[in-house]
Amino acid sequence: MSAGLRVVRRAFVPASGFTLVELMIAMALGLLVVGASISMFLSFSNTYTASESLSRVQENARIAFELMTRDLREAGGNPCSRLLPVANVLNGAGSTWWSNWGSGVVGYENGALAGSLAGTDALEIMSGSSTSAVVTNHNPLLAQFTVTPLQHGFVSGDILMACDYFQAAIFQMTGPATNPVTDGRVFHENSGTPGNCSRGLGFKVPMNCTAIGSPYIYRDNTLVVRLQAERWYVAPNGRGRNSLFRVALRGNAPGAPEEVVDGVADMELSYLLAGATDYVAANLVNPARWRDVNAVRIAIVLAGAERVGTDASVINRRVEHTVNLRSRST
Repeated sequence: MSAGLRVVRRAFVPASGFTLVELMIAMALGLLVVGASISMFLSFSNTYTASESLSRVQENARIAFELMTRDLREAGGNPCSRLLPVANVLNGAGSTWWSNWGSGVVGYENGALAGSLAGTDALEIMSGSSTSAVVTNHNPLLAQFTVTPLQHGFVSGDILMACDYFQAAIFQMTGPATNPVTDGRVFHENSGTPGNCSRGLGFKVPMNCTAIGSPYIYRDNTLVVRLQAERWYVAPNGRGRNSLFRVALRGNAPGAPEEVVDGVADMELSYLLAGATDYVAANLVNPARWRDVNAVRIAIVLAGAERVGTDASVINRRVEHTVNLRSRST
């Protein structure tokens, strides 16, 4: 070997890394961390879903009570006085909603209202519309009112009420047939469906078309309003759940049901009569005493959409609300 060459020898250094046991321990620890994270995520997600479901239940209760209260407060109200004698000259008034107009409210117990869910209560509310027309002339011989505004919004077939400070009369508007009416006329002939049994709108007991109404001339500034009624009930919504529905009654035929709140499992109604101290169910109210109902207590059971309750059940909440009838408040 040449004297100018130097040989350098390096010590052998073995390759570093993890053993199989160390890798398995690391993977096990990682799985524990991931599992804990997933468990926390699912727990937070279930808590959030439960809170959202409960919030929707509470919001649905608020909406249901708000809308039902608006109708109930006006029950039995008219622009004149609830104490006036009322001549009802409509044919078949004894079997239709307008025959109960003076009652203001009529309750149905345990599915008694056609179309409602078995075991649930229902309610029918009647009142005069807040929109009115003012009489400027009444000719009973022609069975004709002239009112202002000229384009009053009433149409032939509407169930109307005219009232002054002496009496009120319920009748059907039989013309004119033009719609909209632009000349301020409202006819009350004894024709149409159901039609009026008398052209005279005078009060006579018993009325309801069992006696001929005597002629009565309504004075200037008499008010004419459209009678309206609404039914509130629980029924299947076609999506596997039950909902609270409202249907408006106008003339002979009810309107289309309006779905108000989803997830209503039950509705119970009770009524406070004048002079009483306890609320009673509808089947304990004498039919002649619906006009004496001063308040209605509404109890609704609402169900959430998700199964996030105990044992994977849906969240159910029973909420109550009491409404005083404004037209009967002292």
